Amino acid sequence: MPLSNQILSFLAQLHLTIHLPKGVGVMNPYRDPVAWNLCEQFYDKYYSDEAKRALILGINPGRFGGGITGIPFTDPLALEKECDIPNTLKKKTELSSEFIYHMIRAYGGPALFYRHFYISALSPLGFTHEGKNLNYYDNKELEKKVTPFIIESIRTQLDFGIRKDVCFCLGEGDNFKFLSWLNSSQHFFERIIPLAHPRFIMQYRRKKIDEYIADYLVKMKAYQTMS
Repeated sequence: MPLSNQILSFLAQLHLTIHLPKGVGVMNPYRDPVAWNLCEQFYDKYYSDEAKRALILGINPGRFGGGITGIPFTDPLALEKECDIPNTLKKKTELSSEFIYHMIRAYGGPALFYRHFYISALSPLGFTHEGKNLNYYDNKELEKKVTPFIIESIRTQLDFGIRKDVCFCLGEGDNFKFLSWLNSSQHFFERIIPLAHPRFIMQYRRKKIDEYIADYLVKMKAYQTMS
């Protein structure tokens, strides 16, 4: 079965049945017809094959990127400009998306990049608190409650035929620590390679973007030599 079909089936059934901590909301763009149509176009364009890919895991979708389009680290502008998928969404840029597509261009463009990699997140659904993005690990009650959901989500995606010898983790701090802790008991991957989170780079290390992109490419292309 093409990977696109498996991804879309997974996204369509995503839901949280837990009682969220007070003030925490969940973002599920896959319930929105506009976002769902964009997801169908994106995954049919780049994943309609059975090639094995390495998994890249972020934290959870944000309000202005994957939380709107349904596509990780892809804001409406990048979706139209970089992926040639027109959309009527407000063209508000998102910092992480800006970095990721800068890196993808350096890699060789979306078609080549997405042939080798599949981007998701530990929690494929995003969270908000008081109208702002919330990382799953920033609220310890939330982290504990979503852990089974995270485990099941990773297992389901690995069943797509995703490579298990390597996983790239976006975030060298709490996200990497949590994924490493999960991996120690669940044995998802043989190795986890941490990468600086795009938002951290864009917010605090913008002048060193080229250095971080070079670091990404060296580590990702080292994976290619193992293919």
